Amino acid sequence: MKIAILGFGTVGSGVYDILSNQTSPLLANIKTAKILIRKGKEKKLPIMTDSIEEIVSDPEISLVVESMGGLTPAYEYIKMALTHKKHVVTANKAVIAANIEEFEKLARENGVFLSFEASTAGGIPWIASVEKARRIDAITKFYGILNGTTNYILDSMDESGADFAEALAKAQELGYAEADPAADIDGIDVRNKVVISCAIAFNSVIDAARFPCFGIRNVTKTDFDYFKKDQCTIRLIGEAERVGDRYEAFVMPNSFHRDAMEATVRRNLNIVTLYGSTIGELKFYGQGAGKFPTANAVIQDILDIYSHKTEYTIDAGKKIGYDDALRKNRYVIRTKQRFDDPSFHTIDKFQDCYYHKTGEITIRQMMELVSRAKALDDRCFIIKEANFQGEKC
Repeated sequence: MKIAILGFGTVGSGVYDILSNQTSPLLANIKTAKILIRKGKEKKLPIMTDSIEEIVSDPEISLVVESMGGLTPAYEYIKMALTHKKHVVTANKAVIAANIEEFEKLARENGVFLSFEASTAGGIPWIASVEKARRIDAITKFYGILNGTTNYILDSMDESGADFAEALAKAQELGYAEADPAADIDGIDVRNKVVISCAIAFNSVIDAARFPCFGIRNVTKTDFDYFKKDQCTIRLIGEAERVGDRYEAFVMPNSFHRDAMEATVRRNLNIVTLYGSTIGELKFYGQGAGKFPTANAVIQDILDIYSHKTEYTIDAGKKIGYDDALRKNRYVIRTKQRFDDPSFHTIDKFQDCYYHKTGEITIRQMMELVSRAKALDDRCFIIKEANFQGEKC
């Protein structure tokens, strides 16, 4: 099978390197025919081209790996590949989360497959594992650390006592964080991964704009010191739960007791958990990003398509409804100024900050409290108390 790679950055070059230096006989029949580079870039390899038309019009190329990232021109190129009856494999979580319904419909209409294992949890076989579990079980819930950049920052703050700016700068120096880290630290990257995971786990496309998304931009050393009093730490979690035809989802910091497995996940690693009706709890741990772990996941998708192990797993037209009162949870809202509400069962004063601890409340109630908190303090911080099998602070 001949493939084309769109983009030759971290992921694209990783795919090319693995295929070019393959040691597995399974890869012997996968050949890179073309590599798309930007116009004006030096063509360092004879198979490089700056023409997408040259790739999609080539009848010998049956699969396209999109590794450019971002929304455009990735969106346009994926559509072109699918409509020219070429399979597409991508690690691009932003473009998949925004367009999964349209892409799945196009793939079905053209008799090809769209695969995106590498888009969520990097080298961990998360998507494939959810697909496998769903063949037997109803997946009722998933949650996890889905972003290595933010986990590196939070772990550094916890371990060394660094402040946020210092930990972020170190993450950028090591290449874990981009020059503009907004997608990571504001939770957008995790939100995209929650949308993709819901599509597989719940067989339904959900709206990313509906559920709460809070990042770690406002976390401080004081916050870590506050939770350390109760032997707890902070991790950024993406999660979703389904009950019948309703669901709730979150992206937000969670507090975990140090005995919880999530509290022990170090540096830029990921961990994701699912619950199935008969399988129970399953945890998946490993590299969530990186050149070769992500490229490995891309090539796993290529091999599945080549060996006809792929099947359509998403009913793109099926919808489940978001419910902001589905479950009740406990939250902590930190502000510089105290405010009162019947929802708070405790308000702690700690190092010139007020930590407002709620009882069991709905998402709707929580969002109303956050709105009030932001009006008082635009640097306020919201955290959810983890309640996964009682692992909470």
